[in-house]
Amino acid sequence: MKKNRLGTSNVEISSVGLGTVPLAGFKTKATYTGFQEVVGAAFESGIRHFDSAPMYGFGKAEAYLGMAIRELGIRAEVTVSTKVGRVLKPLSRVPRQSSVYDIDWVDPLPFSDTYDYTYDGIMRSFEDSQQRLGLDFIDVLLVHDVGRVWHGDKADIYTEQLRAGGYKALDELRSTGAVSAIGLGVNETDSVLMVAREFDLDCSLVAGRYTLLNHEPLASAFAELQERKVSVIAGGVFNSGILATGTRADGLTYDYQSVPEPVLAKVRSIEAVCDDYGVSLAAAAIEFVGMHPAVASVALGAQNVEQVEANVAAASSHAPQEFWNELKIQGIIPESAPTSVK
Repeated sequence: MKKNRLGTSNVEISSVGLGTVPLAGFKTKATYTGFQEVVGAAFESGIRHFDSAPMYGFGKAEAYLGMAIRELGIRAEVTVSTKVGRVLKPLSRVPRQSSVYDIDWVDPLPFSDTYDYTYDGIMRSFEDSQQRLGLDFIDVLLVHDVGRVWHGDKADIYTEQLRAGGYKALDELRSTGAVSAIGLGVNETDSVLMVAREFDLDCSLVAGRYTLLNHEPLASAFAELQERKVSVIAGGVFNSGILATGTRADGLTYDYQSVPEPVLAKVRSIEAVCDDYGVSLAAAAIEFVGMHPAVASVALGAQNVEQVEANVAAASSHAPQEFWNELKIQGIIPESAPTSVK
């Protein structure tokens, strides 16, 4: 599988990565055996980037991922990313927080996440993640969910924490070799641009903002990030489900919520073009995002081996140019969207 460099760092990641949200207890109970099977299948399929976060199962994803990598003996061949900005504390002392994308994890570890973007908070979060992962260094460290979309009125508080000490912590971790690349892990592009103008970022994992349904980064964000040499890791390319399952399945979700009618209508229009050209909706969703030159990798989640195999097969297929032309003719995707295979 093709590898791409993150910004000006020495980190290279596979063009398809594995996200661990579905393996941390999202909608169904997670087991270590199943987790290792998925990681093993992903590795055998050519995937070399594995993304996690303290938030995912409140520590479960990191603990399981680190163990799987060690048991499979693949550490030297893979890139691991995790996130800071949250510090996990025992549930007996800290109540669970609500957020814009509330995920009711099934059987998570008995912790709650508390936001902390200070120098001490980032260092504590990083060291805790090292212990859960069992790794002496972490390849890519992402600041998780800083910005107004997630924090609303409290966004300025956390942004000031980052400016007052968080940047210093990130710089120290990268300059000492504890991490090799620094970025953001967010559901918006405004915060990425804000931080990139203040701090030297290598990359940013942007979830759900550039998809067949969402095109806002085309206006200017991706162009500026390219100019600043900030690579994009695209997550949420299925918008949490609707672009993987289509409208004909049960339990449809869009950004972890119920699907609004305008979104359903747009997906039906995409499905119709897919049917006309014999293109899989999931394959189109992956390829569309991956064709943008700002995107270094597409992170795909999977709950089982079958989904890994389906994702890799979809990522390996290419729709005819006429398919993309038709989506543009119908106004489903913008004329400015890159639709040529890299």
